[in-house]
Order: sequence, then C-alpha cells, then structure tokens
Amino acid sequence: MAALGVLDEIVDTGRYPLAEAEGPALREAVRRARAELADTGCTVLRGFIRPELTETLRAQGELMAPHAHYEVERVNAYNIPLDADLPEDHPGRIVLERGNAFVPRDRIPADALIHRLYTDELFQRFVADCFDLSELHEFADPLAGLCLNVVAPGMSHPWHFDTNEFTVSMLTQPAEEGGVFEYCPNIRTPEAEHLDDVRAVLTGTGERFVQRLELRPGDLQLFQGRFSLHRVSPVDGARQRHSAIFAYTDRPGMVGTVERTRQLFGRVLPDHLAAAADAVRGDRLLD
Repeated sequence: MAALGVLDEIVDTGRYPLAEAEGPALREAVRRARAELADTGCTVLRGFIRPELTETLRAQGELMAPHAHYEVERVNAYNIPLDADLPEDHPGRIVLERGNAFVPRDRIPADALIHRLYTDELFQRFVADCFDLSELHEFADPLAGLCLNVVAPGMSHPWHFDTNEFTVSMLTQPAEEGGVFEYCPNIRTPEAEHLDDVRAVLTGTGERFVQRLELRPGDLQLFQGRFSLHRVSPVDGARQRHSAIFAYTDRPGMVGTVERTRQLFGRVLPDHLAAAADAVRGDRLLD
C-alpha cells in the first residue's frame, strides 16, 4: 500500500493508473509506448507527474543543482579516449565540448519526488512493460543510478551514445531558450556503427537524420540511446536546464566504467574499481 500512496501522490493516475496493470487505460499507454519505441526509439508520456507538482519538481531540482560536478571537457560521441587508435576519417576523432554537469545519486535527498518515483516498484514495473522487458533493476552504481542533469546557459550536452540500451528521464526545469533534445533514431544497430551517417550529423551535414522534441516539466521520456545519437542543444537565457535521469538495467549489479564515471562526476568509488575487471557489454559497439 505504501507504493500505491507514492503513485497516487506523485503520478497523474487519472491518465496513468499504474496500479491497474490489466486496465484498458494502462494497456493503451503501454501499447503506444512500445509502438513508438519500435518506430523511433523514443516515446514521451505527457503530463506524467501531477500538474500541481511541477513547481515542487522544479524547486527541488534547483536546490540539488549546486551539488553538480562542473567540468568542461573535450570528448567524442562515443565517450572513449580522444587518443584511441581509430582511422583518420572515423567520427570518434571529432572532438566535442561537453559542458553539462551531473548531480549524483548520493546528493539527491531520499524524499525528493524523483527519488521516490525512481525506487517505486509499480513505476519500475510500468517502465519495464513499456520497454517490453521481463524484468528491470535499479542501476547498482551509487553515483549514476539516479542523477540530475544540469546544463547551464552557454553550455550543452553534445552528441553522444548512451552506454545503457534504454534511458528514462524527466525534464524538471526548461531553459529559457535552446536546450532542445535532438536525436537521430536508430542511426546505428547492434551489428553496424554506420559511421558515415554519424559523421554527417557531427559535421552538420546530417540534418535529415535529426528529430527534435518539445519536452515539458513532468513529461516522462523513454529512450533507446544506445543506438540513437542524441544531444541537448546549447542553452541560452538566464536559466539552467534540469532533467532527472532514472538509470535502470535489465541485468542486476550493473556499475559504470571508471573512465565514464570520472568524466561525469569527477570521482570514482570502490564499487567502480571493483567492477572494472568484470565489465560486461551486450554488444561490440564502441561505448
């Protein structure tokens, strides 16, 4: 019953009755999400959070934002070392500037709306159903399991692929201008990198691959970012862009790599060092 209380308080259960797994409204929401994910690798559940809570969502994020790790870095779309041994024309040689920051899970209060939602079992079951997964687990990473992505004015989160095959996120505060989520649906597959297409996007000649989303606070976004190149465009105006990242996996015990963790949070913990030798990936794609 505690889980039901969390959902009734936070989620617009009139639109998304998560406790009614076999009800027609929830079945339709899951059917639509699966269809859109199969088509473009992305779906948005509009107004997932109760509208009267969007200001609370924003205010809580604003309090967390100062705990973000800020460091402008030179990266590539694959988040691999810039000196990796790659062919001269490989898109991994194109250097981008990453200026977004992340508030790690250990700086997010347990009573925050995003934390309560992230750990709710019915919410997790719903997300798993939308991705057509038999089971779903919280990311075991003590920093990256749940985080707040902060993009300050003048900064962006440049083009990249995700390490995880699926991502769950929620905008909590939009930018005044810019800060648009842009993505290239299924630009690569588990079998093929499609390097020419990726290079075209990174060099500004691949507009035909790019789609853009208008996200609002409280919208729940489900995304398959392992295969779809994506970014948050540069933020303009006086206000930061904030979004919660709910990290789940279909395998228990997953922990981020040492290199990626240090990039995002500026530190690593014993959990990351212990997991480094046992890192498992489900494909042979660049990270």
